[in-house]
Amino acid sequence: MLSSFKSKSAWPAAALLLSLLLLLSACGKNTASDNANNTPAANNTASDNASSQERVIKHAMGETPITGTPARVVVLTNEGTEALLALGVKPVGAVKSWTGDPWYEHIKPQMEGVEVVGEESQPNIELIASLKPDLIIGNKFRQEKVYEQLKAIAPTVFSDTLRGAWQDNFKLYAETLGKKTEGDQMIADYDNRLADFKSKAGDKVNEKVSVVRFMAGKTRIYLGDTFTGLMFSKLGITRPESQQGYKDTFVEEITKERLPEVDADKLFYFTYETGDGKGTAMEEEMLKDPLWQSLNVVKNKQAFRVSDAIWNTSGGVISANMMLDEMYKIYEVK
Repeated sequence: MLSSFKSKSAWPAAALLLSLLLLLSACGKNTASDNANNTPAANNTASDNASSQERVIKHAMGETPITGTPARVVVLTNEGTEALLALGVKPVGAVKSWTGDPWYEHIKPQMEGVEVVGEESQPNIELIASLKPDLIIGNKFRQEKVYEQLKAIAPTVFSDTLRGAWQDNFKLYAETLGKKTEGDQMIADYDNRLADFKSKAGDKVNEKVSVVRFMAGKTRIYLGDTFTGLMFSKLGITRPESQQGYKDTFVEEITKERLPEVDADKLFYFTYETGDGKGTAMEEEMLKDPLWQSLNVVKNKQAFRVSDAIWNTSGGVISANMMLDEMYKIYEVK
């Protein structure tokens, strides 16, 4: 009887032990399965870590570490605004366009909701700080005096100069935003378009060209170190002999009596009008003058009025492509 009792008692204990072993085995398998299922999440974390790695940007004011992809960007130049938009980044704040209310017409739809943070020559530091940016993009030529204030708000990167340097600046901005590959491709695409135009235009690029700007009380000839100047130099387009002796490579301010200096095979002119009518008044005065009307380029109907915003003041990659679009039409290149 005792033997029989022991046998019956041992079975439940053995069964319990076996059940525990099977449970532990199942837990082990589930844990392994869970680990396998969590692999993509681990990869995502690794990817996130990679995107958040710090990179050091060398710029006009030194070096600035940037971590990850900036999401709240304030930009303090018009060319910088175009760079951001072209790269798919909508700034939280930007300086007012030189003309427009407050943005140039060609970028206005993309700038809806963007805060105006002053002008290139006088950004509003307090307003910039209130936007809590994680990146500020500016320019030494315009804002060197407030650089220390800006970098106390957020990591700040400055390009060196403006005028004809927009491609170098664009590459800097793209790298700063973590979009170097996209930026390089955009510049390559633009340069390919220039090469296409030059190839198809043939001898037309050998024509001499003048670029004139009318402003309040001023008339200027725009030269090589300008937005138009960079494009023309890449196309091999040169200026008339009358413009070869100027000391400055930026602009030459002229009086009415010097209008014969703008005569060329083709002439492009634009007017800086801020809304007070003074720029437009200067344009009208000059165009009515007998000296202007006596120019061969005017008589031959090769003087073209173009947009000041696109051909000069905006100075960015969007405008560069729009200007080239117009060149294709004006030169009848297909």
